[in-house]
Amino acid sequence: MTKYALVTGASRGIGKEIAAVLAAEGYQLYLTCIRSEEALCSYASKLSAEYGISCTPFIGDMGNPEDVNALFHKIPDLDVLINNAGISYVGLLNEMSVEDWRRVMTVNADSVFLTSRLAIPLMLRKHSGKIINISSVWGNVGASMEAAYSASKGAVNSLTKALAKELAPSHIQVNAIACGVIDTDMNRGFSAEDMEVLRREIPCDRIGTPAEVAQMVKNLLDAPDYLTGQIITLDGGWT
Repeated sequence: MTKYALVTGASRGIGKEIAAVLAAEGYQLYLTCIRSEEALCSYASKLSAEYGISCTPFIGDMGNPEDVNALFHKIPDLDVLINNAGISYVGLLNEMSVEDWRRVMTVNADSVFLTSRLAIPLMLRKHSGKIINISSVWGNVGASMEAAYSASKGAVNSLTKALAKELAPSHIQVNAIACGVIDTDMNRGFSAEDMEVLRREIPCDRIGTPAEVAQMVKNLLDAPDYLTGQIITLDGGWT
């Protein structure tokens, strides 16, 4: 049976690794990013050629209702939704602009609402489906200098739990992965000294990899349907 998956924020890092894992599993893919059109289209072509799947790239803002509507006009069927698109903001809350606050919340939290809202009817038709949200440990415990990011991921975690209860009778599972420090472009904005301090705090004594997050996504896709509404922490024992 043909399987379809959507991965947002798929041009690099965690989203890119998740797309590769899903392609290897035979999923027909829809991949999005907001501005890296050349990189996304090139990667989509590579996955199509390597795994013999269809891979449709889409350039758009997943926090923008019009862009999400346009994307779903291209998607007639969907089994898996991976909400990975996200941005960060590091700085004092009292120095943050209203525009920056709204942008973080829009990209990180609104996008999950917008994509899930349109994915659910497609999944209800077949009485099955999986929604996996890529979250953060800061959504669980909060982080100094990252109040907006923490708030947005906390919203994602709460939405995950609530939506799982809504959709459980329809055999649709909703879970989130709360990532710790992962080796992505988002975290490369920190200095080498800061990253070394973080590494020392992590019991596993290293930074996590996007491939490990992608493996956890695969584990959730293979998990029993009874596993839903969970925020699974992947942080090397850090928090």
